[in-house]
Amino acid sequence: MIRITELKLPIGHSDEELRRKVAKMLRCREEDFSCRIRRQSLDARHKDDKRFVYTLDISLPEEKKLIRKIRDPHITLAADDTYTFPGCGQKALPERPVIVGTGPAGLFCGWYLARAGFRPLLLERGEEAEKRQKTVEAFWQQGSLCPDSNVQFGEGGAGTFSDGKLNTLVKDPKGRNGEVLRRFVSAGAPEEILYQQKPHLGTDVLIRLVTRLRQEIVDMGGEVRFGAKVSDLILSGGECRGVVLADKEKIPCGVLILAIGHSARDTFSMLHERGLHMEPKAFAVGLRMEHPQSLINLSQYGEEENPLLGPASYKLTYTTKAGRGVYSFCMCPGGYVVNASSEEGMLAVNGMSYQKRDSGNANSALVVTVSPEDFGEEGPLGGIAFQRRLERAAYLAAKGKVPVQTWEDFSRQGKNPEPLHVLGKDAFSPRIKGAYEPANLYGILPDDIRESLREAIPVFATHIPGFDMPGALLSGVESRTSSPVRICRSEALLSNIGNIYPCGEGAGYAGGITSAAMDGLKVAEAIAQTYHAYNNIQK
Repeated sequence: MIRITELKLPIGHSDEELRRKVAKMLRCREEDFSCRIRRQSLDARHKDDKRFVYTLDISLPEEKKLIRKIRDPHITLAADDTYTFPGCGQKALPERPVIVGTGPAGLFCGWYLARAGFRPLLLERGEEAEKRQKTVEAFWQQGSLCPDSNVQFGEGGAGTFSDGKLNTLVKDPKGRNGEVLRRFVSAGAPEEILYQQKPHLGTDVLIRLVTRLRQEIVDMGGEVRFGAKVSDLILSGGECRGVVLADKEKIPCGVLILAIGHSARDTFSMLHERGLHMEPKAFAVGLRMEHPQSLINLSQYGEEENPLLGPASYKLTYTTKAGRGVYSFCMCPGGYVVNASSEEGMLAVNGMSYQKRDSGNANSALVVTVSPEDFGEEGPLGGIAFQRRLERAAYLAAKGKVPVQTWEDFSRQGKNPEPLHVLGKDAFSPRIKGAYEPANLYGILPDDIRESLREAIPVFATHIPGFDMPGALLSGVESRTSSPVRICRSEALLSNIGNIYPCGEGAGYAGGITSAAMDGLKVAEAIAQTYHAYNNIQK
């Protein structure tokens, strides 16, 4: 296979123009080769001459001979990097694997174990995706929170109600990233996610995909149970032999995969009490910030709208004079701010979008790094206590609604906000899922966090003109950027309690949909390499 890199064409090019340029570079006829796009990115440094940049994989006869003849540093031979799931190991597995959680980590771990014949049982405290969607919509419209099925809990995990970003910075020598994306495509995702620089799916597409993946697990012999909250472990001889559900049902397991999400606070407490080794982990907290999408497009593309490119995104980072890291997180072009609460009397926000990204607003979390030294409570659960303090303050600030404030008021050290409809000429309507109300956000954040944001946002405006527009809207609190806990695991991916495999974002080993799915795949590999498949064991 031949790989071509740095091939550039105007953004409005046709497929024929792409093949014509490849043929010219390879000095062959267009009908002589097959072509697969491996990566497509955008070069918008010159706003009047925006170009797509391609990496292509080409197959044609006598490739080595051609490479010797051309001698172009952008045309090289590429090794086949097809992903291969390992064969099964030698150890007998007395009971089927049990997976706690059906987020990306749990679903992908379960899918590959099911295909390998292990017949896994997946336990999910929340509802299946279709019912969960209705429950979440009811919460946004009526304010009635279901603690076990909400934006954080339920089939698909927290990522289901998000922008559905699939890019990751995880190093991937095993080819797991490409395998995860191909599995999504097989489940119904558009093929473009295989090569786009910043692929995304959107909440509406994700709901369909996780439903399809679950059905495939069942078709391959696995089982998925909803409303099945794990409340305790069954331990014997330093190993986990099973789990206890909230209704007191006991379920044996051969191995236990903890693919719990980053918001499973009650589960973290139970695991800590049962002696599972874990440690506090640094994360980040802050606020969501909304702008007109046209402002972001103008900065990134040089024009307010371009149907060939879709809504523009951004990524911003800054280190304050005091050494705090401030950065944009989970940027949602054409998206919505959502009430992402999961506990009564507390309020957290997140960002999401639909596949079309057509809300008219851009939003992103602007967050500040925090470490265990900031938590105010020692021990592995100190970060959870820190999150809860912020979320209680956010809940009280607007009487349970999402608190909203303009950047102008926030930058003036928390001046009491005026009603949203008289904020001035720069004001625009927020795009928020759930009730919202003007409130003093400045007062809910610790001094270091709010001052870091006040210092960083004007700096961000030097990169994106208008970013600090007076009417830009802030909402909060963004407290669930990643897990505040890491469940310790060995190189074999096992915890200190035998038979337990911590997995995914909640366990502290991923940060997003794709990396969590990759970690689920990694854990499935470890189990398959150790144990016989479950084929011959009765359910």
